[in-house]
Amino acid sequence: MFTGIVQAVGRIMRTDPLEVDCGALAMDDVALGDSICVQGVCLTVTALRPRGFTADVSAETLRVTTGLDRPGHVNLEKSLSIGDKLGGHLVTGHVDGVGEVVSRRTGVVVFRLPEGLAKYVATKGSVCVDGVSLTVNRVEGSAFEVNLIPHTLEVTTLSRLQAGVPVNVEVDLLARYVERLFQASR
Repeated sequence: MFTGIVQAVGRIMRTDPLEVDCGALAMDDVALGDSICVQGVCLTVTALRPRGFTADVSAETLRVTTGLDRPGHVNLEKSLSIGDKLGGHLVTGHVDGVGEVVSRRTGVVVFRLPEGLAKYVATKGSVCVDGVSLTVNRVEGSAFEVNLIPHTLEVTTLSRLQAGVPVNVEVDLLARYVERLFQASR
């Protein structure tokens, strides 16, 4: 589990296997088998490197996500430990789909959701975009709008967003379970 509060921006150095330079992310408490959220995707550490780690990425993960198939900057977050602060919302790192940036203006971004995900996103609810916990301002059809404060833009990759850019989207965990419970009660 993660919170969607990015701890550092790293960089994918190569993709087979995935090798991540963790930048300023402290790795002294990371061990083989630990989970690290990379651009919204939960990955398992398979080797430790002097400045980062490697992880295997399955063909299925590459099929349903974006940004792990090429070198570039990525948001990083180590998994939660019991007693850690939950500053964002509960995030699994299991991406629900690839969305797209519709528009961006100062402090505001509009995203389009993949088909079938809009029902899980609510005004004032939480959504995770590229590993970042965000609060939804408005939902209209398959699009939703968020505000991005200067701090978020400074410490994540979201400052690089522009219209047409694909993003990893994870909807709120509770919304998925509420739907499942509702379906099971019919």
